[in-house]
Amino acid sequence: MQARTMVRRLSIGKLLAFIAVLAVSSLTLGADDERENRGNDPFLHVSSAIADCAAPRGPSETAQEWLDEAHYRIERGNSCWIAGRCRLSNSYLYDKEIAESVTRRLNSLNASLQWREKTSLWLTLQRRFIYLDGCVSRDFDTARFVSALGETADVEKVIDRTTRRP
Repeated sequence: MQARTMVRRLSIGKLLAFIAVLAVSSLTLGADDERENRGNDPFLHVSSAIADCAAPRGPSETAQEWLDEAHYRIERGNSCWIAGRCRLSNSYLYDKEIAESVTRRLNSLNASLQWREKTSLWLTLQRRFIYLDGCVSRDFDTARFVSALGETADVEKVIDRTTRRP
């Protein structure tokens, strides 16, 4: 009879330990789901003329996504230096400078393109690429706007992911 009681107590103890491990694991998983801009990539909200245009997620990611991308990010960042196409050792090092240059360029572009009045836009800068997200009006000249952004010093490519419908 004592052996049976000890087995039950041991089983209850193991069950409680298992529940404790699950509780701690779920707390850890919850923290892992928190999205942050872990690479400190510039993310600019530059206009908001179109109502109901959903904000993009931008460069925010979970800790696990960041770890999953780490090798690829290092490889992409260093490849331009290795190929002799960059003056800096990593293409991500350009992004803050480009963000400042793009901001100045956008201020000079508004008179001719009226982009502030016809768009709700966000720019994400990563490794000399500008990702253009948001909404544009039907009469907005997106091609001309993308071309003008692409003329910014050190920009390798502008990727247009805008929509004409919010």
